[in-house]
Amino acid sequence: MQTLLPLAAEIGDILKARRETVAISESSAGGLISAALLAAPGASRFYRGGGVIYTPQAFRGLLGLTREALGDKRSSSEPYARLLAQTIRTKLEADWGLCETGASGPTGNMYGDAAGHTCVALAGPGGILVSRTLETGISDREANMRLFAAEALDLLRAGLD
Repeated sequence: MQTLLPLAAEIGDILKARRETVAISESSAGGLISAALLAAPGASRFYRGGGVIYTPQAFRGLLGLTREALGDKRSSSEPYARLLAQTIRTKLEADWGLCETGASGPTGNMYGDAAGHTCVALAGPGGILVSRTLETGISDREANMRLFAAEALDLLRAGLD
């Protein structure tokens, strides 16, 4: 967690200075993205909220999405991550929406992705919508959770430039 805190504090400073907000949808990072951002002083000025979207119940209950809304998108993919980044941004009326979805390990997921696979996406002002995939190649669950959170925070930081 200590490696995430400086980056999250930098993001917080930028968002506060710009008077912008962020909302988080994460799964395999298990809440580490939100925890890092919330550890930054003044987080209430930029952190709009978030959720760990780890089950179909959370997908439906917290995001209000249906299977039909997914179309042919599957979890742990860039199209899915982009949909959730846009959805959480809209639901929480934030300037930025950030999503992480993957397979932290020690085994892969039911879609055939190996442990260490995650997709992150960022939705923002002016139609910004970017995503990328990280393959760590390791099966250590805790290490992957930290790496996934770092990847998501790195994408957010890059998007703020």
